[in-house]
This record gives sequence, structure tokens and C-alpha cells, in this order.
Amino acid sequence: MAQHFHLNTPLLESIGMSKRVGTSVYLKMENSQPSGSFKIRGIGHLCQQLVTQSKGVVCSSGGNAGMAAAYVARKMGVPATIIVPSSTPQLVVQRLQDQGAAVRIVGKVWDDANAEALRLAETEGLTFVPPFDHPLLWEGHASVMAEVAASLGVKPGAVLLSVGGGGLLCGVVQGLKDLGWMDVPVVAMETVGADCLNAAVKAGKVVTLDDITSEAKCLGAKTVCKQAFEYSRSSELTVVSELVTDQQALHAVQTFLDEERVLVEMACGAALAAVYSGLIRRLQDEGRLPPLRGPLVVVVCGGSSIDMQQLSGLRHKLQT
Repeated sequence: MAQHFHLNTPLLESIGMSKRVGTSVYLKMENSQPSGSFKIRGIGHLCQQLVTQSKGVVCSSGGNAGMAAAYVARKMGVPATIIVPSSTPQLVVQRLQDQGAAVRIVGKVWDDANAEALRLAETEGLTFVPPFDHPLLWEGHASVMAEVAASLGVKPGAVLLSVGGGGLLCGVVQGLKDLGWMDVPVVAMETVGADCLNAAVKAGKVVTLDDITSEAKCLGAKTVCKQAFEYSRSSELTVVSELVTDQQALHAVQTFLDEERVLVEMACGAALAAVYSGLIRRLQDEGRLPPLRGPLVVVVCGGSSIDMQQLSGLRHKLQT
């Protein structure tokens, strides 16, 4: 059996959230992965398949995918080059360097960094590690649902998660397929200003956002992956795409820190806000989400780009 880089993370019942939703809520604590987020599942799996004969890996990510790629490369003993946009907090650059990665800052948004990563893969013969758009990533992320099934023992009423580029959504759907649980609805959350899936759902086709204006920088893909969009319109699956404001996401991060004693980044706060802002209940009242026949499972996707200084900066910015 090949070595996994990811951990089987805790599935914790949240009393505070359960009270708010009116049904049991379980938190899949992906924030406790070695790289700080769920990304290590897919990236670990992809690297195991593709990196055996490699001169090194290159990944474009201002956050969690980069952290996962740097961690996995260090464990595999291959060099990692991580290309990040200039919007990346210094703390993330430092953490990437602590993992032994070479960090290059290119462009203003992820899309710019990604173009450079693709160029390096081509010119220097490095293995390109995509942050969210690859079937091997989704295959790796699917393990999150296999673990939920093993721990929970019952079928969830719904799965709640955040969408950046759509890799986690694709992995969760893949996991639901593997379990024969395609009747479990998925609530896919984004923040206003980083809403590439929601914009695509509204337009009826994949669209590219002009810019990322949300503070949830880790949700900052301007275009959602095509597979995630396809799932959102699939007739055999319910995907509810919803938005919260940056203020609601930040409030969720703070509430989660108070109630669960865990600090996660804004991107993760988007999913948590669906509970804290009363959205889950509202979706049920509106008939857009069926009554929950089992527990609500929240994927706490985590995040490496948050600390107390970042948090107070966000507070200052968003609560003025």
C-alpha cells in the first residue's frame, strides 16, 4: 500500500452549530492536516502518481495547494518551486520556505502565477501540480467522504463546503458517487467577489470573473473548473450554490474561533457562515434544500494563511 501523506482527520460533533441548524452537525476537521488544509489529499495522491521520475514539482498557489505541494515534495525528497501572486501574505511565503520550497512572486492574481508555473514546467521539465483542476486531485480528495462514511456510520443529510476553483467540490462528489450516496445534497459556498461557480451557475456557462475583490483570497480563482460546473447542473445530484459577504465569512471565522477554539481562514469561513448566518435553515424554508434526513457534515477545509495579525487586519478592513 502506498504511503499516504494525509491524515484521517477527526469528525467532531458541534453542539453550537447543531443548535443553530436544528439537526446534528459534524465537522470534518481538514484544518488538522499536516499542510493545514484538505489540499494534501489530492496533491499527495497526484504526486504519488506523477512525481516518481521527476526533477521537481512546480505549483501556482498563494496558499493551501502550495503548502501541500511543498510538504509532499519535502517528504518525497524532490525540489519544489511555488509561484505565488503578489497578494500572498508574507506569512504564507515564510511557511512555504520553511517547508523547503523555492518561492517566486509573479503577477497580481493566481491566474498570472499559474501561467508562469506552466511555463516553468515546460522549460525546466518540472512536474506541474495544478491546485484544483485535475482528476487525480479529485480522486485524492474523495477520501474525505470515505472517512466520513466510516466515522459517521450513517448517510449525511447534506455536505457543506467552500468552493474556490472547485477541486474540493469535485472530490466530494466523486466520494459520494463511490459510496452510492448521490442523493446527498451538497451546499457549495463562496464569498461575493470570489464567486466563479455562482457566476457560472447564473450565466449557464463557465465564465471568468474580471477580478477577485473578496478578502477570501484562497477562494480566488477567476474561473471555476469545468467539472465542478458540470456537477452543479447534473440531474443526478443536488448542488446548491450560494454566496455570503466577506463580513459574514469573517463573522463565521470569529464565531468558530470562540465556539470551537480553532482559527481558520476566510475561505473556510464561507462554508461556516452558511450555518452561522442562518442560510441552511433559509434554504430549507425555501425548499431549495430538502429536510435533512441525517447529520449535516461541514468540511472545515482549513487554511494556512491566517494568524492573529491577519485576523485583526481583516477585522479592521471589514468592520469599519
